[in-house]
Amino acid sequence: MTTAVNRKLSDSPTARWVVLFIVATAMMMGYFVNDVMSPLETLLELPRSQGGLGWTPADYGFFSGSSGFINVFLLMLFFSGLILDKMGIRFTGTLACSLMVLGTLVKYYAVVGDFGQSGVVFFGTRLPASAAWASLGFAIFGVGYEMTGITVSKAMVRWFTGHELALAMGIQLAMARLGTAAALSISAPIARHFTLSAPLLVSLAFLIIGLLAFLVFCVMDRRLDADASQAEAQEPSEEFRWSDIGLTLRNPGFWLITLFCVLFYSAVSPFLKFSTKLMVMKYGVDADVAGIFSSIAPFGTMLFTPLFGLVYDRYGKGVTLVATGALMLTAVHFGFSLPMHSSAVAITLMAVLSIGYSLAPAALWPCVPKIIPLKCLGTAYSLIFFIQNFGRTIIPMLVGRANETDPSYTTSMLIFGMTALGASLVAIAMYYVDKRQGYGLQLPNIRKESSN
Repeated sequence: MTTAVNRKLSDSPTARWVVLFIVATAMMMGYFVNDVMSPLETLLELPRSQGGLGWTPADYGFFSGSSGFINVFLLMLFFSGLILDKMGIRFTGTLACSLMVLGTLVKYYAVVGDFGQSGVVFFGTRLPASAAWASLGFAIFGVGYEMTGITVSKAMVRWFTGHELALAMGIQLAMARLGTAAALSISAPIARHFTLSAPLLVSLAFLIIGLLAFLVFCVMDRRLDADASQAEAQEPSEEFRWSDIGLTLRNPGFWLITLFCVLFYSAVSPFLKFSTKLMVMKYGVDADVAGIFSSIAPFGTMLFTPLFGLVYDRYGKGVTLVATGALMLTAVHFGFSLPMHSSAVAITLMAVLSIGYSLAPAALWPCVPKIIPLKCLGTAYSLIFFIQNFGRTIIPMLVGRANETDPSYTTSMLIFGMTALGASLVAIAMYYVDKRQGYGLQLPNIRKESSN
């Protein structure tokens, strides 16, 4: 009886899918803004007399990396998880969306402000004032962006546990990828036809839409709490305690998922940053269309991730899906290291990569709430993302040096291949730990007794 009362609103398919659309919209807007300035590098480096800001490539590189400054160096990504678990989804999500708006406002000021020749020295590096302000804005935005990510993940678990959790997470990820694709597609044309600041005005409008959407979610989520009030009076709900962090850190399943994330995403995200040049240098693809080859993977995830999420929801085998995705990724990278130079080979490998890149995340993220209690799920997600960032920093450095000494890309692809192979071995270990601990990672997410 308690479960029925507590889950009354979330048992409604209409309510669940409305919630998914609302919170996924907020996340999609964040993904759009996160990449909105990526296509503007050449415009930013133009002199002010030609409509640019006069940045150097080093200035742009500093700006690009600034989104993680507060999250990593000031541990804000870790504290975001604590805030989420202690203050709740509604408070944290509203704060996160507001920080994204604030950070983008600062970036807009950096682009339209007249700072003359003034500059800022940061760790021995002199930046134009516009680059310094833009970096500050991006750092503030980055706090809200990552905080939104873990908040949306916890909201999905709260509303979809016992239902189509993996499908919901897959659709949310697909919408996020759509935000990235839109930013990469329309940002530069908007800037060229209007002004350099125009994409940021569009970004502000999108973020405000995302904030308003999340406020609507807060109303629905508060109603879910109201439906659960009777059950909570009869049986007090568990609250987050600081000691729960220790429970999370002592959980072997948590560390296996974290290690898998470090290795798997280090073999995907950095590779995509190098893949366009790989297509040109090794496979002779024209520079104007090489980006299309590279986009096969992210566009493929928009289609396949929800599909594989539905498979996990209905049939289970979560660890099997994760391991299969990692093994496919391993095969792709070792395939790229072979002395084959046909563009058809490149297309085939990228297509296989898109499937592997969809398989693993579709099952991986819904596995986390089967291992970690809801009350400390935000802390768990934030720790995973925090540790994952170190791998995504180290691997590109190794690959960059490898490409200098071996321009054939053989060495760098072997680095990616070994990293993916490590992820595959961790997934296999996850299978045996799941059998021993009884997490239920191989079981379907949709409960048989659920009629909706």
